[in-house]
Amino acid sequence: MKILYDHQIFASQIYGGVSRYFFELMKNFNKTRDIEFELSLRYSNNHYIENAEFSKHKSFFLPEKFIGQNKFCSFLNQNPSKKSLLKQDFDIFHPTYYDPYFLEHLGKKPFVLTIHDMIHELYPEMFSRKDNTSERKKLLLQKADKIIAISESTKRDILRFNNIEENKIKVIYHGNPLEKKNGSIALNMKLPDNFILYVGNRGGYKNFDFFLSSIIPLLKNDESLYVVCAGGGKFRGSENHRIKELNIKNKVLHYSIDNKILSCLYQKARVFVFPSLYEGFGIPVLESFSCGCPIALSNTSSLPEVAGNAALYFNPIDEFSIRETISKVIYNEEIRKELQSKGFEQLEKFSWEKTAKETAALYRELI
Repeated sequence: MKILYDHQIFASQIYGGVSRYFFELMKNFNKTRDIEFELSLRYSNNHYIENAEFSKHKSFFLPEKFIGQNKFCSFLNQNPSKKSLLKQDFDIFHPTYYDPYFLEHLGKKPFVLTIHDMIHELYPEMFSRKDNTSERKKLLLQKADKIIAISESTKRDILRFNNIEENKIKVIYHGNPLEKKNGSIALNMKLPDNFILYVGNRGGYKNFDFFLSSIIPLLKNDESLYVVCAGGGKFRGSENHRIKELNIKNKVLHYSIDNKILSCLYQKARVFVFPSLYEGFGIPVLESFSCGCPIALSNTSSLPEVAGNAALYFNPIDEFSIRETISKVIYNEEIRKELQSKGFEQLEKFSWEKTAKETAALYRELI
């Protein structure tokens, strides 16, 4: 059995859950003789496959970034993907995102589509009118032979917005991106002794601004308490203005991260907070569990499904709920220890090996 993966997500994403997902699938399949695969990719700056032995791509280096760089990189990669499709030297095609360019080149070969979330359908106002992700996704959902949803929540949302048969969809969870840490990590970086950790992108449905304004009383009543933001890019002008407006400029810090730094931040944080209005899965939940970091989460979408009883939950549009839940975790050592213990237990339910095994079983159903 041979699987063909295309260039899409690796041409457009340097870091991110979608490219991490496909990287982990291929990394696991690379260890077994049961599945052959090809990654059709000529140029990429994606972090995860940078040194992957299964990819023969070259780095896409230019003197400086420019508007439309991702589209240009995708354009350079699309012809090699088309050529791989036309060779027909594969059993199943698994596109890495939602561009339907491949439909006219697929022939009679089946394809599997992974849906990571339905954020474009649920919050269309947060995206440009020129964004055609929803239309492309809808077309591919109708034509796919099998669909992978990364949570039961995502599956429900797919069925809500699309008239397709439920038995066409298989829920296969993600794995844990960080190794379980039993000892502390020492880094040569200055961190506050007492901080709330926020990880990833901060715009739109991620609800960062509302979260920040909700916890101002906590920050002002406790001089030792800070917010540390990891990844998601440096604060932009509008964010800096908002933080200054809230009079907490010296209380909110940002760090660029790699896995080692991220693990350190999770280990040292008093609590990891995920205030997002919607997540298809929520990989940072598993990252936090693996590092023994207590969690406070939104009670929405897939987050309760993934975290189970190993987190405290709040209403992400209720300031009091956010503030009180976070306060309970920060200042109650008994709750913190209980959440740490339950987090390690919950983590055992998820692994990339399991993801790959269940995905391989789905592939075999189509042959």
